[in-house]
Amino acid sequence: MGVPLKRPGARRVMDDHLRELAELADTAGAVVVGEMTQQIERPHPGTYLGKGKLAELGAKVQELQASLVIFDDELSPSQGKNIEDAIGTRVMDRAELILDIFATRARSAEAKMQVELAQLEYMLPRLTRMWSHLEKFRGGIGVRGPGETQLETDRRLINHRIKVLRERLVDVQRGRIVQRQSRQSEFKGSIVGYTNAGKSSILRVLSGQDVFVEDRLFATLDPLTRDVDLGDNSHVLLTDTVGFIRKLPHHLVASFRATLEETRDADLLLHVVDASAPTWEEQRIVVEQVLDELEVNDRPKLLVFNKIDLLSHDQLLALQERIGALVPNSIFVSTRTEGGLEPLKRALLSALRVRRPIAHIRMSPADGKMLAEIHRDGEVIEQHMDGDMLFVEARVDEALAGRLRRSGAEVSNGKAAPMLSS
Repeated sequence: MGVPLKRPGARRVMDDHLRELAELADTAGAVVVGEMTQQIERPHPGTYLGKGKLAELGAKVQELQASLVIFDDELSPSQGKNIEDAIGTRVMDRAELILDIFATRARSAEAKMQVELAQLEYMLPRLTRMWSHLEKFRGGIGVRGPGETQLETDRRLINHRIKVLRERLVDVQRGRIVQRQSRQSEFKGSIVGYTNAGKSSILRVLSGQDVFVEDRLFATLDPLTRDVDLGDNSHVLLTDTVGFIRKLPHHLVASFRATLEETRDADLLLHVVDASAPTWEEQRIVVEQVLDELEVNDRPKLLVFNKIDLLSHDQLLALQERIGALVPNSIFVSTRTEGGLEPLKRALLSALRVRRPIAHIRMSPADGKMLAEIHRDGEVIEQHMDGDMLFVEARVDEALAGRLRRSGAEVSNGKAAPMLSS
């Protein structure tokens, strides 16, 4: 059920929104048997739909023998209950559907806790609707019956469970901080984007390792980090994060904050956009809004247009010309064509080299341990003896440069050729 507000262009995007809702329903295991739409000035406070459209919906539910009606917008607890009473069948809104999908997709203990927390916070204000079969027991002072008692008991239990889950997720967050500290010297990239934009496919091809990929919404929820070899003794750690979606439930964003904080520590955000999606502009804006909510939108960012193999030559040229004028540093890639990710690898290597400037190092040739560290963690350009000292020209980050200085080496930045002793 799509009920967009009357706005310029609302009808144009309605079909795309309903198509996405159908994909969500399919991911959750439902079979779509019909759809209805209505443009409204503002939602009815009691039933969201107008009286006539509500009756029409009830008739269509009976005609199609539908067992579930899914709204593309979030309903208040009272609206959901009133619509169910009017049409005589189960009603679910977009937020509840997304939560249900996350519950089936969660694999790790952390993801399960995050989804459970979001579900409980969503459920709490809707308990009265869930206990509607005990309405006859509820009343005022002096007439409280077992229904009211059970309702209050459930509220207390849910509030306690929410408190426990939040405390456990704080522990998870602390553990992630320790993990990030151990990778502090590494160059880290975080892949973000709309769900099903191809983030996991990019990570799988770049890393050459096994990464779960499925052409469905929210194929993976758990962050996955892989080491990517860029050549020239250079590598980056890339982390695939959970995909975003239009009208992502606020409870879900809050619950997954510990996971998504991987983006806060990233040296570079790779914002992957599905270039073949008709609504890619709206999807890009949705991701930017979530990044704003997470307060990570100030990180260095690279816009990566994926799936260009699904565009015609003329479509791709038009897109490149348009994006080139708006965001000149954007790149265009494909995981399905030979060398389709080379532009991304070059961009990552360039970003890495900015972080690891060329350093001129003079050190004792007897310090084999530090020399091995330069070769392991840096990018050696030149190495030769300069008198009784070893000269090394290499790209190193600040952490390695600091360790070299503490070991007694002379380290200076710049591309000037060193003075050789006679």
